[in-house]
Amino acid sequence: MVRAWLNGVSRIDRRAAAGWLLRLALIGAALAVIAPRPAYVVVGPPQQVETQHPITCVHTRLVDEVEEWKIQRSLVMVREMGATAIVEFFPWPYAEPAPGRFDWRQFDIIIRHARAQGLTIIARLGMVPEWARPDPDDVDFELTLNYLDPAHDDDFAHYVEAFTARYRDEIGHVIIWNEPNLAFEWGYQPVEPERYVSLLRAATPAARRGNPGVVVLAGALAPTLEPVGSQFGMNDLDYLRALYEAGFSDHYDALAVHSYGLRFPPDDPPAPDVLNFRRLEMQRAIMVEYGDADKPVFVTESGWNDHPRWTKAVRPGQRIAYTIEGFEYAEMRWPWVERLCVWALRYPAPQRSYADYFTLIDPEFQPRPIYGELQAWARGWPAGP
Repeated sequence: MVRAWLNGVSRIDRRAAAGWLLRLALIGAALAVIAPRPAYVVVGPPQQVETQHPITCVHTRLVDEVEEWKIQRSLVMVREMGATAIVEFFPWPYAEPAPGRFDWRQFDIIIRHARAQGLTIIARLGMVPEWARPDPDDVDFELTLNYLDPAHDDDFAHYVEAFTARYRDEIGHVIIWNEPNLAFEWGYQPVEPERYVSLLRAATPAARRGNPGVVVLAGALAPTLEPVGSQFGMNDLDYLRALYEAGFSDHYDALAVHSYGLRFPPDDPPAPDVLNFRRLEMQRAIMVEYGDADKPVFVTESGWNDHPRWTKAVRPGQRIAYTIEGFEYAEMRWPWVERLCVWALRYPAPQRSYADYFTLIDPEFQPRPIYGELQAWARGWPAGP
């Protein structure tokens, strides 16, 4: 086609055109040289985590990563830090974009690399696909990705069963939903403990059908002091007690909780009107009161923040000290806690807010000082200055 076009123009025009074509070819060649090439990922032999503190765990954010090498690099840094486990979100819409049609590709990548690094995976299951939500024109409230109509509980349970069956050999722990005592996580609907228990009645047996040995974590309670009748949520202690009154005990194997320190040191004593690290002890007391002392607790989100201007943050040095002291406190005082998971390893992109100051490494994989200190503690290395 280019030759036919050149034959239709004058000799001078042909020379000019040929010159431009040559320039374009050179530009294309230069771009091919300087443009980043796709990273080829090689999965090596299975690794083992070297740690002196198996309680160490970190919450990752891998499901939205586009490039596989970033997933691999993140999990390598988890292992190198000395953490034995990760919490990762596996959203229902990602796996089942249409009823009965599953796409596991992104999940498979994450799980393959976690397994290669010798990490235990605690899988958080939740969110709702568009096909399982009502038409926005048919409801008089704002729909969110977390709104689950009771009519679709069985559809969610089907996803849970398919997930636990597919990853029976790789994943032994699943969390059913996240922070159901917050209105946002419940689709901005009234927070009703009975509703969450009804979801567990469908999801927990389904998880066990997929994998009879799976450990079902429930709750994932958010610490909050919201008063009775609040439109934003329900006090976690009141919510947990109400769960038990609704028959909660029969539908879970371990309690998942979120335990943030905010501005308080880890040994600050618990109190009903205080949100601190040891608030978990008050939740544990409710478990014991209702006869669940034999069930373990997984702290699936925890940590301190060192944003320079957030009112609930601490200084960077305090964050390091409080985090390590929190792990030591849990190891010494909480034998019923199986994992203490820091939020969060890394975000795929900057959040441009205080949330960035919860991470251990930045989006470019540069470790923050807390990463190195946690690594030294977890692996038993001599402490730095």
